[in-house]
Formats: sequence, C-alpha cells, structure tokens
Amino acid sequence: MPISDAVCRSSKSREKPYKLSDGGGLYLLVETNGSKLWRQAFRFDGKQKLIALGGYPAVSLAEARAGRDANKSLLAKGIDPSVQRKIDRGAARIARSNTFRIVADELLEKFKAEGDDPKTLDKKKWLLGFINADLGDRPVAEIKAPELLDVLRKIERRGRFDTARRTRSLAGRVFKYAIATNRAERDPSADLAGALISPKVQHRASITDPKAVGALMRAIDELDGQLTTRAALQLIAVTFVRPGELRHAEWKEFDIPNAIWNIPAEKMKMSRPHKVPLSRQAIDVVESLRPITGKSRYLFPQIRSWHRPISDGTLNAALRRMGYSKAEMTAHGFRSTASTLLNESRKFSGDAIERQLAHQEDDDTRAAYNFAEFWDERVKLMQWWGDYLDELRELGQVAALRA
Repeated sequence: MPISDAVCRSSKSREKPYKLSDGGGLYLLVETNGSKLWRQAFRFDGKQKLIALGGYPAVSLAEARAGRDANKSLLAKGIDPSVQRKIDRGAARIARSNTFRIVADELLEKFKAEGDDPKTLDKKKWLLGFINADLGDRPVAEIKAPELLDVLRKIERRGRFDTARRTRSLAGRVFKYAIATNRAERDPSADLAGALISPKVQHRASITDPKAVGALMRAIDELDGQLTTRAALQLIAVTFVRPGELRHAEWKEFDIPNAIWNIPAEKMKMSRPHKVPLSRQAIDVVESLRPITGKSRYLFPQIRSWHRPISDGTLNAALRRMGYSKAEMTAHGFRSTASTLLNESRKFSGDAIERQLAHQEDDDTRAAYNFAEFWDERVKLMQWWGDYLDELRELGQVAALRA
C-alpha cells in the first residue's frame, strides 16, 4: 500500500532500521539515527539491485516517485538505471569541466597552430575576455542565447557596436568548436542574428578624383625627410595593399624575377596568403630601397631599431605633413582610391579587382579557382594602374579613363 507524506514526516527512528514501502520497489529507509533515505529495489538480468534516490525531506515523496517511474522506464528499454546514473554523472562532471573558457583557450591554441599572427591572437583573446568575465566558468553546453545577449548588450551600452558584433561572431566559433569536439549540441549565438545594433559603416578617407590623385602623387614624390617613408607611400599607392601588410613587408617575400610579392597568410587580414603582381613602377621602388635597407629584414625598418618595421602611424603622419588631413586621405585610403578608379575604368572585371584587393572568398575551393581564373587579368590590372598613376602624376591633368 502506498505511503503518504504524513507517514514519511511522522516516522521515528527505532532500535533497528526499517522500511516504509510505497510500491514499485520504492521504499523509505528509516535509519536508527533518524535519517530517512529513498531506495528503489529492482531486478536486471536476473540480479537483484538497489539504487539510491536521495534523502527525505530534501527529496519529496512526489520526487522520489518520479525517480522510480523514470527508472522503470529505463528498465522497460533494457537499460540498467544504476549504470545509466553513472554515465549521467560522468557526463555532468565532464560538462562542468568543459567551461566556455577552457574550450575558448583550446580554440586559441588551434588558431596559433594554424599560424595566426600574434596581434590577431591578442585581439581574439581581448574579445573573448568580454564573455569570460561573465560566462567563462559556465559549462559551454549550458550557455543560453539570452545569457550571451546580456554580455553583448553590455558592450553595446559602451557604444562599441562593431566590437559586440565581432564578439558574437567569435563566440559562435567557440560554440561550433565545442560541437565538433562533442562538448555542446548547438550554437546559441546563431539565435542572436539580428538582435545586435548594426554599426554605421565608417568609410576611410580617400581621394578619388583623378586630378587630385595626380596632385597627391606629385606631393609624395616631393616629400622631404626619410627616403624610406617616401618609398613606402609610393609603394602603397601602386600596390594598394593594407598598411599593415606594407609595414611588415620583408625582402624574402619579393620575387623580383617573376614580379610577384608573396604575402604570407599570417600577415593577411583573412589569414590566407596573397600574391601581388608587381608593376614596373613597384619594382623600381623596391629596387631603389635595396641599397638603403637591403641588409634589414624589413623593407621599411625603424630608424632606431633596424630589426623592427616602421610604426603604424608613420604613413598617416607623413600625409599630415604633406597637408592632407585625416578627413581627406589616409594610408588605408589608397585601397579605396584604387578600387574606385579601377572600377570606373571599366577595363577589368569586378572579380579581378576584388581578388587583388584581397577580399577573399569564404569558400576555399572558389578562392583557389578565382586565383587561377583572374591572375593574368590581375597582372595587366596592376601594370595599367602603375602606368595610370604615372600619367596622372606627369600630366597633372585628368587622363582618359576609357579607350
């Protein structure tokens, strides 16, 4: 006959332990010291077994019955409840040890092994720090979308909308890695698509009027001061690489006989190697530097430290000395200048221009195909661009953009 909660409550200890049976193998064991323990007896593979369901009143009668029924359901499926409990406890223990911080640190080590630049790794650590502060010690499999959103909202309240979006993206990579390594079942960051504020795109200042570009090139040629700074501006103008890629350019990357600058993956924003066809103008700039910095590792080393590249503010500072404000032109703006005028020329496909700007395809197969498909066009594109800058520089007037 089933027992009642009143019976459980009023049961007293005796000289010997005794049982209060509730049916279905469930009973309350009352010990001599007064403790009351739920137990369930069952048979599995012809053997009598016993499983503990907790102590009363921490585990109520209703909860004990629910546990009994769950175990009976397992038995009906041919599963030993005691074995299943060990498995569940082990899984819970593993889940507690697989926190977001631990999985994120593993992923960072993977990025490092794959050749991520130290600065890129530092940025990723910084972004993950926002999540680790609140959720780092939580099991990665238990983190829900609303919790992650709370962390990202804190970043947004500081006006750092782009940082919040990049943090969400990187968090998604951590969750996907956890799924791949069997430590989580889903990525909660995917539920936050559209939940964050989209930052207004800030376009870097650049000059796109051909006549003004010609004036800029003449100003660069007449720049007083360090010859290497002038050469750096000349080279970034004809190659329109990112300023960081130019600053860290090493002599070993330049294949002059084949007119190619091979930029390794660790120096690229997308962490993929990039090839720059060198025009005659680019080669002239590189060769002019060889007697000056050829013994350094870098094409553009610092004056005081020959083994370190120029700082990230060197080129912009030179533009300021030339009279160009930060609202008019930046070192990164040479990319926008080239993109605009190359597209307006209508001489080259948009795909070839995008590939030369190193706007990589997400699909590795397509990226490899595009390299093979557009390389010859990119070689012609770079030489045309070098010649076009010469024409703007020398004539001091708008050159015909179309044949």
